Amino acid sequence: MGTVAHRLAGAPRWRLWLLAARPATLPAAVVPVLVGTAAALPAEGALPRPLAFLAALLCSLLIQVGTNVANDYFDFRKGADTAERLGPTRVTQAGLIAPSQVLAATLLAFGLAALVGLYLIALGGWPILLVGALSIIAGLAYTGGPYPLGYHGLGDLFVFVFFGLVAVVGSAYLQAARIEPVALGAAVPTGLLVTAILVVNNLRDADTDRAAGKMTLAARFGRRAARIQYGLLVLGAYLFPPALPLFDPAVKPHWLPWLTLPLGLLLVRTVATRSDGPTLNRALKQTGLLHLVFGLLFAGSMAA
Repeated sequence: MGTVAHRLAGAPRWRLWLLAARPATLPAAVVPVLVGTAAALPAEGALPRPLAFLAALLCSLLIQVGTNVANDYFDFRKGADTAERLGPTRVTQAGLIAPSQVLAATLLAFGLAALVGLYLIALGGWPILLVGALSIIAGLAYTGGPYPLGYHGLGDLFVFVFFGLVAVVGSAYLQAARIEPVALGAAVPTGLLVTAILVVNNLRDADTDRAAGKMTLAARFGRRAARIQYGLLVLGAYLFPPALPLFDPAVKPHWLPWLTLPLGLLLVRTVATRSDGPTLNRALKQTGLLHLVFGLLFAGSMAA
């Protein structure tokens, strides 16, 4: 057992479960709901539905937690999480929580998400049922099942689609009861930045993932390709807020998210020139911060 895991062995139970939930990743579930809700507010005839917003936010958080805990379990079972891994401690691999309990927590999180989703289905009908069902299935299939998405280079696409397009457009649909073109435009940069978080993670773990047969894009195509991908994702996100009038002429350009551009440029440079684990761990956290602040500024400017 590693030094960190040994120190955590005597930690309170709640702290271990908090570690398993990976709270640093939770903004990735919050931002799309904020952006999607804000994108729907200017729609003609649309009225804000605060309960729908809160339920969508809770459902998104539960699906994120369920996916995180499922990854902890399935990566351990498949041998992708080992003592050589450079990232944060994983509770199953470190022996801090029994695999059976982690699996039970996975089912509980997704079960609660489905329960909250019943209210959202009552509001939005079959499209929300479809979105919710696919989101839960994808959360399990990311590292579990007979064809785990993350092990076959499909993780990036999964994250972009579900944490960008689906979450943003779905949140807007709950408010406006229709698909708003502006929500599609707002979903793209949201998805690009949340995918960038995954790319840093996979860049850091490329060697150990490859050895375990987890062929992410970084493991398959190498570090140089992952660095280029990261730069395109981060810088590409800044093109969309001022271009929203292309999706809906009634919407003004939004420049407020550009306040985060210095951080974005710094991160692109860091990821392009550094490859050590501690630096990429910091870049991972800072990319999450970039996604959060960019999203808050974007949502705030659309709601104003």
